[in-house]
Amino acid sequence: MVLLRQLAPGFKLAYIPRGPVGSDLPHLLSSLDTFCVEQSVFVLKVEPDARWNTELALKLETAGLQPSPQSVQPTRTIVVDLRPDEGEILSRMKQKTRYNIRLAARKGISVHPWSDVDKFAIMMDETAARDEFGAHSKSYYQTAYDLFHPDGLCELFVADFTGDPLAALMVFARGARSWYFYGASRAVHREMMPTYLLQWEAMRWAKARGCESYDLWGIPDHDEGELEREFQNRSDGLWGVYRFKRGFGGEVVRSMGAWDRIYKPLHYRAYRLGLHLLGRGVE
Repeated sequence: MVLLRQLAPGFKLAYIPRGPVGSDLPHLLSSLDTFCVEQSVFVLKVEPDARWNTELALKLETAGLQPSPQSVQPTRTIVVDLRPDEGEILSRMKQKTRYNIRLAARKGISVHPWSDVDKFAIMMDETAARDEFGAHSKSYYQTAYDLFHPDGLCELFVADFTGDPLAALMVFARGARSWYFYGASRAVHREMMPTYLLQWEAMRWAKARGCESYDLWGIPDHDEGELEREFQNRSDGLWGVYRFKRGFGGEVVRSMGAWDRIYKPLHYRAYRLGLHLLGRGVE
């Protein structure tokens, strides 16, 4: 699947999200090149669904791609191993995280499936305004829910107190993997730690479906040593969510990130300059 986006007049970008799938990129290049030239694309961006490894990097370079200054998906994440029993998964978490999970349950927080995407979208907007990040439209979340939920590949969970929604998240599953993509919380009753119990119940849902991993989706792109040195000092970007996600005891994983195949060098230089001026390039 190739997505097209018009960044500006004359600047059309092609994007392969989490792909190409498999090891046949060289065999696809001729067709991809034809398509991109026909569409007057200045760059093709690919983001393989793979952990960083030098062998694949060499294959991408040999195929004429180069590391991109801009990724679309988070390059680094935390993945929780769901294969052990629940007691073992909890034991691998930070002590404070385990405490907060149990505190939420003691305080009367209830977590259960929810179908009110309208209220979820409103909560997402509130969270985005408070924490200064971009949120999707209500129709975006509704489409994702409608596409995946009927086949059991997605669930929307809400954490509430006496029927009052406090936090919610959307979790997805496919085969042995699961992902936490969208999460929101209100400013009220945060002392009851609803988001901790919410994540734990989402993990339990994924494990019950046979998933072996739970991807917490997105942390700063730094090695683990720097993450641990700096997380208490920084709150910009994804640093705030790293403080929360690290507590669940997962493994820090770096993907291959984004790679670019350039068709119009002058346009590409202008693109890189624009990223630099806007501060949106790789750190």
